[in-house]
Amino acid sequence: MRKRTWIAGVVAASLALAVFAGSSVASAQQDHSGAVKARIAYMQLNGFFMGQLAGIAKGQVPYDAAQATGVAKSLLALSTMDAGAMWPPGSDNQALPGKTRAKPELWTTFPAVMEKANALTTALEAMVVAAGTDLASLQGAFGAVGAGCGGCHRPFRAENF
Repeated sequence: MRKRTWIAGVVAASLALAVFAGSSVASAQQDHSGAVKARIAYMQLNGFFMGQLAGIAKGQVPYDAAQATGVAKSLLALSTMDAGAMWPPGSDNQALPGKTRAKPELWTTFPAVMEKANALTTALEAMVVAAGTDLASLQGAFGAVGAGCGGCHRPFRAENF
């Protein structure tokens, strides 16, 4: 009798532990809200700095070598951040409708994503040099930076939430 009670207790405890552990793992896998918020903020920062560079390149903001270089360096710093934790699998627009614009293809074609990210970093390295040289150099480098951004946005970002 006592042996059956002990076995029943062990089974019950094991089941409770399995349910608790399973729900914790499931919660951890499903709750990507922090990562999504962080990457939205990250993209907003990129957009903020790109807007400044665009204003200079279009002549809407007077060219200032120090300012342009600072903006370009900020974009380069963002592109070289280890932002991988902001992009967990299962945080795409199909898994989280209305929360993100990231398409599932971002995760299924990951080597291509890294190639595009590296191309953007290379363009931004050239932009840092160009931004401090003169307006014509900044304007010449701006297209490659825009293409680098679009290299991911076009295939991996939905138009709307």
